[in-house]
Amino acid sequence: MLEMLQIEFMQRAWLAGLIMAVICPLIGSFLVLRRQSLIGDGLGHIAFAGVAGGAMWGYSPVLSAAVATILGALAIERVRQRLSDAADMVLAIFFYSGMGLAVIFTGLNRDSSFNLSSILFGSLMTVSTNDLYIVASLGLCTVVFVKLFYRPLQYLTFDETSAKVAGLPVERLNLLLALLTALTVALSMRIVGLLLVSAMMVIPVACALQTASSFRGTIIQSMIYGLLSVSLGLTASYYINLAPGGTIVLTGTLLFLLSTVIGMRIKSKPPVPGHCHCQICDEEGGKDEG
Repeated sequence: MLEMLQIEFMQRAWLAGLIMAVICPLIGSFLVLRRQSLIGDGLGHIAFAGVAGGAMWGYSPVLSAAVATILGALAIERVRQRLSDAADMVLAIFFYSGMGLAVIFTGLNRDSSFNLSSILFGSLMTVSTNDLYIVASLGLCTVVFVKLFYRPLQYLTFDETSAKVAGLPVERLNLLLALLTALTVALSMRIVGLLLVSAMMVIPVACALQTASSFRGTIIQSMIYGLLSVSLGLTASYYINLAPGGTIVLTGTLLFLLSTVIGMRIKSKPPVPGHCHCQICDEEGGKDEG
């Protein structure tokens, strides 16, 4: 471990990976519970088009991916609000169109220095100091956003219609959440790659859902599982010489299997009288019945 951390690019990769391990599950907790688990995967396809287009025209891949995912997230959120009955179908068209554009732009690109593999699957050596600063800024903004709007986001996650009736700024919150998701996808591609970044939004949350007994507990445990996935995955990838993105995701999958076993044992125990085990009741110690 100490030997690995003496290498400069590994230090940057570790710091960026740990930040990503917090913000991806933090955003993913709201997406998974709203049954929007695959939105990160779709935005990854759109980001791929942005990266390929940016490479063709000579722009920074991170910048072009961020622009593409932000525009894609805005369009997706608009479609979700206006065409809720056919949202899945229209969103799928968006995603496939993004992949189609990426294939076209990649075919038109004559720059032999364009490393497609590092974008799709991640590359530790491509994490620069500027990337680290950008990811850290995104992480800070994400934590502050969730801290400030935790209650409205919780309400919105479980019942969007009631949140509207209650007078919450539902459209604004949905828009901000979509923008943060887009930026997370674009800026996390350096570590796990565009094809796998959605997994870091879903797998740690899936692990937490097996063992947590409250909404807040799900968020906290998902970040812990994310940190474990990145820490163990990066360590294994360095010493066994494996691709970091795939190793992180497979580590998360193993943690999911372990959390499933632990969750089954927890649920097999008789409940404590007067204690609620639902996903909503958490701030009052789980004693509410709602």
